Amino acid sequence: MFKRLSSDIARCEGAIAAGLAALVTLLILLNIATRALGHALYWTDELAIHAMIWMTFFTTSATLKRREGVAVTLLLDALPAGLRRLLALAVDALVLFFALFLAALCWRWYDPATLWASGFDIQAFQGETFNFMYSETSRTLGIPKFWVWLCLPIFAVSLALHAVVNLGEGLRNLAAAPRRYA
Repeated sequence: MFKRLSSDIARCEGAIAAGLAALVTLLILLNIATRALGHALYWTDELAIHAMIWMTFFTTSATLKRREGVAVTLLLDALPAGLRRLLALAVDALVLFFALFLAALCWRWYDPATLWASGFDIQAFQGETFNFMYSETSRTLGIPKFWVWLCLPIFAVSLALHAVVNLGEGLRNLAAAPRRYA
């Protein structure tokens, strides 16, 4: 069940990232055209940056799910198959640790429990926590920045799911691998 969910999420992440890449391209072309005409749309820069950030996180999550990250494999290729599988497990465990750590930081940063306890009153939340993330707006778009920053907790949760699935697959592969006895 988790394996299929992880694969489906990775497919969605890839599709969303592709759409965001197209959006970034269109926004940059729009920006070039409007500047050339002398009527620059300044919000296109900011929207392109935000789209690129979201695209990066979606792409990274899908890439790590597929274990296709950029790597120098000179040492890895020289190791026996059993050690390569153990090293792959260690990498999956580190990715899971990072994802859970990032999720905990996002939980602390967004602080949904205190926001809930304050009745979703932003002023009361800010007064109690001195956390102004919900009232800070972007410069040209004027949208609350917490919507832009939401890519971090989404990334953390999807990456944690992918890492758990990869770790489970790695453990199953390690258990199923033939053992050599000297």
